[in-house]
Amino acid sequence: MNVSSWSIRNPVPAVLAFAMLTFFGVTAFKAMKIQMFPDVDLPMVTVAATLPGASPDQMEAEAVRKIENALASLQGLKHMYTQIKDGTAIISAEFRLERDSRLALEDVRSAVARIRSELPREMLDPVINKVELSGVPIVTYAITSPKMNEEELSWFVDNNITRLLLGVKGVGAVNRVGGVTRQIRVELDPAKLLALNLTASEISSQLRQIQQEAPGGRTDLGGMEQTVRTVATVQTAEQLAHMEISLRDGRLVRLDQVANVSDTIAERRSAALHNGKQVVGFEVIRSLGAGDVEVANGVTAALGRFKAVHPEIAVERVFNTVDMVYEAYLGQMEMIFEGSFLAVLVVVFFLRNMRATLVAATALRWPSSPRLPPCTCSDFPSTS
Repeated sequence: MNVSSWSIRNPVPAVLAFAMLTFFGVTAFKAMKIQMFPDVDLPMVTVAATLPGASPDQMEAEAVRKIENALASLQGLKHMYTQIKDGTAIISAEFRLERDSRLALEDVRSAVARIRSELPREMLDPVINKVELSGVPIVTYAITSPKMNEEELSWFVDNNITRLLLGVKGVGAVNRVGGVTRQIRVELDPAKLLALNLTASEISSQLRQIQQEAPGGRTDLGGMEQTVRTVATVQTAEQLAHMEISLRDGRLVRLDQVANVSDTIAERRSAALHNGKQVVGFEVIRSLGAGDVEVANGVTAALGRFKAVHPEIAVERVFNTVDMVYEAYLGQMEMIFEGSFLAVLVVVFFLRNMRATLVAATALRWPSSPRLPPCTCSDFPSTS
């Protein structure tokens, strides 16, 4: 069958098919996400083991070797890499590309669970995660306020801004950069503990039993079934200081009589500097399948609404990769249009026939640029 002859004799179906293919092509092109690299699902799983205070040799002998032996027999395992530091170890298991990443993750979890009883009792539960290429920050902001100190700003980022941005479509995670973490510190007095025949472990166990919230079952009250819940939590450091500790002879003492309880901050492990000044920042990570430009514009709009509600807080963008991605996208689109235009000029120059030129230009099917606004994340006003 000669398709060309049939299309000439029956132009209506051919034109409709061409228009339909063009419509679906333009629609699919507009639905594509703008990002630097495509989302690739790599079958690679990491196991993070933490044993506070352990040396690298101890970590290798008591934890790493056992985990590696458990992972070595997994189906489709290609390579295994291990990085050991003081108190921490990260084991990366790389599987073959044809291996399903979700099944690989489940296999690693099952293997680690089987040997959990063989690992040191003091070691924290291993953290098992699948490697995601989309877990790279695309934009970072710094937040300042003359009415808040560093601790208040850190809590504001963790509580308010994180909740706000996680509601934006395409945002996978919001991580605080710098700042401090609140900590209730209990400093025991050795002399008082010796006088009362108390140990630090006894106080720790009693605080763990007292400071908890647990279900208590069900009961009948007034002819109706009600749930019972045991609530034994404190809200302030002062309430914790007034908690009673049981002695071995049955007497009770308040916690502040044997220890100094203070509401303070944890030891600093990181810091964020901007223009030589210490600030509190946060970085935004897009989720798998979302576009960089789409997520950045959504974050900018959300921060704009946030700025209207909290004018006393200044938010400044300090780093981003979205502008580079959008500029690369515009450059590719310009090259497509330039190439199409030059191709039409060559046809006109050699054929010198407008009908043949029109047929060639139509066959090129010039792509239509999606109507996306330019990345406005750099235009977010700053009052600093």
